[in-house]
Amino acid sequence: MAVTASDTGTGPGGDESGGRPFQRVETALRLRLTDGTYRKGDMLPAQRTLEKDLGVSRDTVRNVLKLLAKEGWIATRRGSGTKVLKVPSAAAPQGRPQLYNFMHDAFKQPEVSLDVSALTGESFVGLFDLQVGRVEAGEISPLRVHVRMMLPSEDTELLYPRSGDPKDPRVHRRWRNMARLNAADMEDFCARLRDKGVKAGLEVHRVGWTPQFKLYILNDADALVGIYSPVRGPIRLEDGTSVPNAMDVKGVGLTLHHHQRPKEESARQSSYFADYREWFDTTWSELAKQPKSG
Repeated sequence: MAVTASDTGTGPGGDESGGRPFQRVETALRLRLTDGTYRKGDMLPAQRTLEKDLGVSRDTVRNVLKLLAKEGWIATRRGSGTKVLKVPSAAAPQGRPQLYNFMHDAFKQPEVSLDVSALTGESFVGLFDLQVGRVEAGEISPLRVHVRMMLPSEDTELLYPRSGDPKDPRVHRRWRNMARLNAADMEDFCARLRDKGVKAGLEVHRVGWTPQFKLYILNDADALVGIYSPVRGPIRLEDGTSVPNAMDVKGVGLTLHHHQRPKEESARQSSYFADYREWFDTTWSELAKQPKSG
């Protein structure tokens, strides 16, 4: 099984095809398809309406709709609008499970554990925020949520994202700021959970290398793994300028593979899930370091 998701938001497509605004719109529309807001056969609101509703640019809305159309959920025809062709099931997506669905199900449990290893954790952070909103709305009421995140150390000379010019620090600085922001956002989200009576905890550790894959382990039951595929192209910075000939990885379109923890005790030690479980735990305890405060 595979999942399409974005993580870094810094790729050649720029913010509008893989960053926080794109992730927010993608998450919102997938939720509306799942929760019955948009049903099969319905017409989606006009792009200009979605633009105002979600507070993003028209290009962001257009790019998210292109992704959903490519996956077969909707169809857009010039002059006729956008029609819903099918809707996903949160419990059993049709052939292409999404990270959203696994997060959605994980938070139904009273005890939630989430282990993450990634370049920035962008996709995860956006979806975690969505679950916090569900708790605040009274839709779900987990008793405990614990998150462990592993990100590269800020002083690591990353293979990606990086500028084509070794002396140009702007791309690395952008990655650093994004990783810092995501970690800070997670602190705020956990505080919001605690305000609702949830025992929420967050640990962030750093590793001294460039991740070759991203990994999510949810409730010690499901592992989602995606290989980072390098791609060269321009990277857009916060000030709107672009760094040409930069190296990054695919964001939107990255495939995640699902590995489930075997129910039979005899099969657990030899499973892919067990391999990734052991890799995360060993790396966390033996190699990753907690960053110094201040």
